[in-house]
Amino acid sequence: MVNYIWLFFIVAGFIAAALQGNIELFSEAVFEGAKTGVTICFSLISFMVLWLGLLRIAEDAGLLKKLAILLRPVVRFLFPTIPKDHPAIGYIMSNMSANMLGLNNAATPMGIKAMEELQKINPKKDTASTAMCTLLALNTSSITIIPITIIGIRMANQSMDPFEIVGTTLMATAISTTAAILVDKWYQRKSLRNE
Repeated sequence: MVNYIWLFFIVAGFIAAALQGNIELFSEAVFEGAKTGVTICFSLISFMVLWLGLLRIAEDAGLLKKLAILLRPVVRFLFPTIPKDHPAIGYIMSNMSANMLGLNNAATPMGIKAMEELQKINPKKDTASTAMCTLLALNTSSITIIPITIIGIRMANQSMDPFEIVGTTLMATAISTTAAILVDKWYQRKSLRNE
């Protein structure tokens, strides 16, 4: 569906440019946009490689295990239906850790693996389980402490202070994550009453 939306914008832009007699302007904008996109992608790749490398060092040094131990009570509270030593717990903690560091691209594969593991213990295979809904709500709320990807984009665009986004990000993530947890817990109680 997203491809159709982008196609619509491109075709609409071309038609608008043709009707106004500015095809050259349209062509320049297309090539300038592609050039900017490639430049930003290369900047983000270097930034992501740096942080993923640091994340790998932290993992090898055992820091992620310590973070996982700190997150374990939170994960047990949020996901009470998952058996204690189930592999999904590890993937969920890795997903949450990567999201907290703003490494959304690195968090996605772990979130997918967590969903696959949760599906294995889901009694109703055609319906999302409570744990799956909770994980989706947490990922949608964008729990972020250090917005590394946004900082990278701001650095790539020569922002005067690329780190000034941290304070507002903390405030926004606190509000969105709290709202996601409250709504998720409310729906969990509602579904238990309906059973």
